[in-house]
Amino acid sequence: MPSSSVVIISKCTVHPEHKSTIKSLKLSVSDLPMLSCHYIQKGVLLSQPPLHSDALISLLKLSLSKTLSHFPALAGRLYTDPDGHVHILCNDSGADFIHSKAKTLIINNLINPNIDVPAFFKQFFVFDSTLSYAGHYKPLVAVQVTELNDGVFIGCTINHAVVDGTSLWNFFNTFAEVTKGAKKISKSPDFNRDTVFNSPAVLRFPSGGPSVTFSGDEPLRERVFHFSREAILKLKLRANNGLKHSEIAGKMCNDGWKVVNGDNGKTNGKITSVNGDNGKTNGKITSVLEELIKNGVVNPTAVVSSFQSLSAQLWRSVTRARKLDGNRTTTFRMAVNCRHRLRPLLEPLYFGNAIQSIPTVASVGELLSRELCYGADLLHQNVVEHDDATVRRGVKDWESNPRLFPLGNFDGAMITMGSSPRFPMYENDFGWGRPLAVRSGRANKFDGKISAFPGHDGNGSVDLEVVLAPQTMAGLEMDMEFMQYIS
Repeated sequence: MPSSSVVIISKCTVHPEHKSTIKSLKLSVSDLPMLSCHYIQKGVLLSQPPLHSDALISLLKLSLSKTLSHFPALAGRLYTDPDGHVHILCNDSGADFIHSKAKTLIINNLINPNIDVPAFFKQFFVFDSTLSYAGHYKPLVAVQVTELNDGVFIGCTINHAVVDGTSLWNFFNTFAEVTKGAKKISKSPDFNRDTVFNSPAVLRFPSGGPSVTFSGDEPLRERVFHFSREAILKLKLRANNGLKHSEIAGKMCNDGWKVVNGDNGKTNGKITSVNGDNGKTNGKITSVLEELIKNGVVNPTAVVSSFQSLSAQLWRSVTRARKLDGNRTTTFRMAVNCRHRLRPLLEPLYFGNAIQSIPTVASVGELLSRELCYGADLLHQNVVEHDDATVRRGVKDWESNPRLFPLGNFDGAMITMGSSPRFPMYENDFGWGRPLAVRSGRANKFDGKISAFPGHDGNGSVDLEVVLAPQTMAGLEMDMEFMQYIS
């Protein structure tokens, strides 16, 4: 593919259609640590729209203007008051809109699953290496529309101190919904700031603002690995191997799995898939499982989830590929959404960051010498225990020592999981069909940074965007325990 195919055609500022009725929003204890993180860069690859280029760009500018009226914070700028508190001034300053073309690029070359993610995706976003603190003088969101030979890529670059993944995709979904012609949006953001995350604590910055916490200069490889629903369920079986039969059965039934009968029609304590026509799981369950659910025997919280099972396998395989000494410690860090963990519940569409990071630690030797269920259970227990009390302790801990989020792989043995396969990334129909793929830019990437996306085919499939040092990626590609699940 050509080396410099993306050409900027135009750039402008798009203002909200209506003036903001919100004056300012104070950054919370979940927002402030992200000021040293890059702007988030996420986008969707779409088929060729049935519009002439000029009409397409005019439509998207108008839609962005309307969408910003529903998200006035994103048309504002950051402001630090004399007491050191950082706010979003909802002053209608607007968002950047960039129109670019890459007419030599075709979709099939960009989403080949058997190769590394092409570097061209990095050119579909602006504000490279820009820290969120720069929102004091830069737009908080920028949309770049890149026309390809046979499609279009819509990339969104958005300040991480202003949104987390939940808020980002609500904005993106709304943008698509408005473009498609909706007169009323389906999911209005909640701008309430009367939450546990609202705090009088002040985060102090050095003169000129914070610095990024990872180098960003090391050579990296990036691949997207696809896991079908069937592959993930097989992983889930392995990960739950050490749990009680009834607990596994209860959870597995929700995924369309069956108990396998042994001699005399009794269950033999194992769960496996039962194939229907064409080798597909048929989604039926035995009366045994139905009774377990109906009688309340099952405790779903004791069962390792599909995503925890997948994460545990990745942790094992990447750690093995790194060839670390068995006496060393390895850490798997996972971002969790706190909206549904708090009591009372935070609004599902609360606008801002409502996330905390859960580190799970193990010795390299134990993680690799024991079965998958060992690492999976460590991850599972940490997630289950992250309840209302844990969230509130995290807030108090931060208030006692305000600090930036330490993003990076500091000891060469860390993995950081971001994003979520639950985000509605493929619910972005701008009027000519669902996305063909979801991709990201170069923001916040380092050795061991993983992002989870829903699979394009849905139905519980997952894509993992994996960023690793070249030698580690080569080792992962040779790890058959991991690669057997890839499709």
